[in-house]
Amino acid sequence: MVFITAEIGINHNGSLEIAKQLIDMAVEAGCDAVKFQKRNIEKTYTKEFLDSQRESPWGKTQRAQKLGLEFSEEQYKKIAAYCKKKKIDWYVSCWDTYSQKQMRKFHTKYNKIASAMLVHEKLLKLVAEEGKHTFISTGMSTMKEIENAVKIFRKYKCPFELMHSHSSYPMVTEEANLKLIPVLRKKFKCNVGYSGHEKGAYLICAAATVLGATSIERHITLDRTMYGSDQAASLEPLALKRVVRDVRIIEIIQGDGKKRIWDSELPAKKKLREQLN
Repeated sequence: MVFITAEIGINHNGSLEIAKQLIDMAVEAGCDAVKFQKRNIEKTYTKEFLDSQRESPWGKTQRAQKLGLEFSEEQYKKIAAYCKKKKIDWYVSCWDTYSQKQMRKFHTKYNKIASAMLVHEKLLKLVAEEGKHTFISTGMSTMKEIENAVKIFRKYKCPFELMHSHSSYPMVTEEANLKLIPVLRKKFKCNVGYSGHEKGAYLICAAATVLGATSIERHITLDRTMYGSDQAASLEPLALKRVVRDVRIIEIIQGDGKKRIWDSELPAKKKLREQLN
């Protein structure tokens, strides 16, 4: 069964109430999990960058904007409790080793390596040491960089699956390159999913499923016009329901590939072949 993650990321805009609404949206659509992003701002970005100018609802610097989008440990405790109440798994993609260690206390079932972090070997080793099933996005990465990451996870005997991805927001449909899914599966002998950042284009997730994607991850939002760099590349409630519906239908209609005569065919077989000489 394809594992479907609703990527909340930072689309909650620092609001626990919005985060809960997005969790509800994922539950209602039938997703298997929701995912957030966690950063220690001072360790992820340089002081020069954080001090640079950026207008946002939280202030006039990059620091103010980045801090405004981060949940505290106490807020994550509330998220954990809410997801437990709603009976949906949750996990995070951490962007630095400090955050990865900090989030261990929540004992989430899964880990995620964001495309940007694929070359962060120290973080990869830290995640692999935990031994949790890890989704590894491969956007803006070379085959050699992917190979290096795979070697680390295999060294630590940590279960993982790669996720074909494209790191523009939103992705241009013509650059989806979904034929890479079976290529990655054959080369690295592992499951391969799809992490999408396209604008709309429900067909891409459906096509990825046909090509054997074992997991689907899509950003979600309450409204694509909301503040935030990821909102425009996210799915609104009805669109998310459609993606989940289509993936589940495709799983059914693909079947198991074994030739058989179905019981439902027997009346037709009897009727149409009984006069054959």
